[in-house]
Amino acid sequence: MDETIVTSMYTPNCQQEAINLLSKLAVNLPGIIFQVLQQQDGSVFVPYVSSGCQSLCEIEPEAVQADFRVLYKLIHPQDIKAFTESIAVCSTNLTPWHWEGRIITPSGIKWIQGISQPELQSNGDFLWNGLVMDITDRKLAEEKLLESEARYKAILDAIPDLMFRISRDGEYLDLKSEGVNLTLTREEIVGKHVQELLPSDVATISLEAIAKTLDSGTLQTCEYQLPTPLGVRDYEARLVVSGQDEVLAIVRDITERKQAEISLQNLAQKFAKAFSCSPDSITISTIQEGRFIEVNDSFVELSGYERDEAIGKTSFELDIWVDDRDRLKLVQELQDTGVARNLEVEFRQKSGEIITALLSAEVIDLDGIPCILAVHHDITERKQVEAQLRLSAQRDRLLAETLVRIRSSLNLEQILQTTVTEVRQFLQADRVFINLNNANLGVRTLAESVDPKYPSVSGWSTNDEAYLQEVRNLLKDNLVRVFEDITQMAVSPKVRAHCRKFQTKASLAVPIMLGNELFGALIANQCSGSRHWQPIEIDLLQQMSEQVAIAIQQSQICQKLAELNTNLEHQVEERTAQLQQKMQEVEKLHRLKDVVLHTVAHDLRTSVMGNLMVLKNLLNQGVGGVQGAEGQRSRGEITAISPLPLSHIQSPIPVSRSIIERMIQGNDRQLTMINSLLEINSCEKQGIDIKLEPVQFSSLLGEMFAQFEPMLTQNQATLKNLVPADLPLVMADTTRLQKVLASFITHSLQNNPPGLNFLLSATVEAGMIRTQIQDNGVGMSKLECDRLFDLHVRDPQNCCSTSIGLKMYLCRKVIKAHGGEIGVISNRKRGLTFWFTLPLFTSSATNRP
Repeated sequence: MDETIVTSMYTPNCQQEAINLLSKLAVNLPGIIFQVLQQQDGSVFVPYVSSGCQSLCEIEPEAVQADFRVLYKLIHPQDIKAFTESIAVCSTNLTPWHWEGRIITPSGIKWIQGISQPELQSNGDFLWNGLVMDITDRKLAEEKLLESEARYKAILDAIPDLMFRISRDGEYLDLKSEGVNLTLTREEIVGKHVQELLPSDVATISLEAIAKTLDSGTLQTCEYQLPTPLGVRDYEARLVVSGQDEVLAIVRDITERKQAEISLQNLAQKFAKAFSCSPDSITISTIQEGRFIEVNDSFVELSGYERDEAIGKTSFELDIWVDDRDRLKLVQELQDTGVARNLEVEFRQKSGEIITALLSAEVIDLDGIPCILAVHHDITERKQVEAQLRLSAQRDRLLAETLVRIRSSLNLEQILQTTVTEVRQFLQADRVFINLNNANLGVRTLAESVDPKYPSVSGWSTNDEAYLQEVRNLLKDNLVRVFEDITQMAVSPKVRAHCRKFQTKASLAVPIMLGNELFGALIANQCSGSRHWQPIEIDLLQQMSEQVAIAIQQSQICQKLAELNTNLEHQVEERTAQLQQKMQEVEKLHRLKDVVLHTVAHDLRTSVMGNLMVLKNLLNQGVGGVQGAEGQRSRGEITAISPLPLSHIQSPIPVSRSIIERMIQGNDRQLTMINSLLEINSCEKQGIDIKLEPVQFSSLLGEMFAQFEPMLTQNQATLKNLVPADLPLVMADTTRLQKVLASFITHSLQNNPPGLNFLLSATVEAGMIRTQIQDNGVGMSKLECDRLFDLHVRDPQNCCSTSIGLKMYLCRKVIKAHGGEIGVISNRKRGLTFWFTLPLFTSSATNRP
């Protein structure tokens, strides 16, 4: 073929003719024949891919031609890199492409081998013509041979140019291995027996050939196979007598010769076997009449016609086509395109049974007569399975929708009516209804869906006890009753009369059980004739009856809940009225308490302040007044002058200075307690009022503790300030914060002897400043620590406990109002540690009300 002819084959017409010819040849060839055109702009076009793509890759050729990337998606992730590199090398160097790898198909992983030769076209495009073969079986065989490769590798590497001297009993006496790469050394072979180095079957053949050579004195030849890294190889050993009880064996690799012989045999049988042994039905018939020229065994099995019954007859004479228009459509497509792929058609078997098949066909020429080569793939079972899957999906959808309705709706009548409507649509039955079995009301219909052509059972009821008992017996033990033909059913005349009245020819009844009690039944009727009820239909009715039972139970529960809810509402209304009355009474008591507390506190405060003024005046007079002759007293005494008019003046009363000081302290505590009570009452009613401003915390603490210095000196206490000078700003009310610190120090001083030591520290933690005041005094129990900042009744024997408790309660209120936390930690060895936290200053904090 000259260059002009080769070039002309890539013209559109000739290329199509070549593709058609290639398609006809590829039908009976294993693997995939492909042609891929890679254009300069990077786009890829697939002019041709053989029908073997469907069996190997399980993808239709048309899908590959539409988008070649579907094949790339099948490549195993571990083999993608090698595949990409092989394509790149081939494109760059224009060398033949050869690649082996795995693909992942719906049926599993397969090994494939791809071979192609890229051709650079005159316009710069690349044309790839190649073949892809399934090598899965070979790869699996290679994996099984891996274990035996190591054992026989030494001998296999020496074949075919090895010469051995072997004794009668099979011992290797010597060998000639020049030019042969052996992994076993001479010492590892010589002196060994053939059974130690060869498989048992090969060793047996070798010993027999050795014995026969020595006994006959003539040349003997034997052939055997050994597994190698390249696969199973064939070998020929020629043995001649070389000495007393020894032979010379020349081993030669004859694998290529054997493969050539097998290829010649296979080539002669391949096409005949492909036709006769195909699992799919294959026929050859004339395109004009449809007369069968040849059929294979699968056609005989599929159609039911023997070869001699089919050959010479037309498909119309055998009445194979269910719809004659299908053949006309096939012929028209063949005339238009020359090929038809996967046409879904129905055929009639000899027995009359209808089957469904995928028909693929091409036009071939036999002795000048145009014929149709057709392949029929039976998909009847698949279609039946698909139909069952559709029914199962519809059943599951119906059950799911019913369950959703039951859960989302309390309207029992609507649920039941929708159920019978959809069940009748699914079953394609003439009537579906739900009957109620009631001991007092008899049998009545709750819901029904019926074809307008047939009478309705809605509104029908009966109190005939004999009829009712017979129906209950049919549905007892929660059994499904299947009646494919009512005329064959053994029932009473009353039941037969009922079936005739409502034209029932077949029936399927499923009981609706509430616990162990028969509530009713879900019934499907066929009025047009007898009917064979399918298992999936029976299963649907059983599951629907369970859902209906759930809906009925739910309705009954809702009715009971409604009654209980009504009673509960009445009770709640009564209790609410009583509670409102009590709340009004409590409100009056609270108002009265506030009036009494304010009045009593005001009067006590006035009295205490008056006493303080008098006592302090007396104390001041005693210190700076002039003492008369009769007023001379010791330094520790003060003369108390009666405040009565001069006419009633009596003798002066000497009072100890310490007594007056204690009286002043007692009045101070009472005044502090009264002020705390008033402040607590104000906080509870109106909330605590604080005035926040950004302050330098370390400076603030220093100023506060400078004011506490006299109190610390009086109690012989010391304070060590460990607060860092570079603390950030905080938002605080300085006045109230000073009272908090004073309360902490006062609590420690009043509950410990003089000489107490304080340790002040502060740290920044998570946007807060944590301040601690630790003393080395006595500790407290865990209960006392937990209740220190609570408002509760203190120990009445401790005169200071109530006042301190009120202050501690106010301390917690103040810190909480700042947005911080407060607490106390007791340690048996280190005393008490009071702590509180304050938030750091932020720009948003200044806008807080």
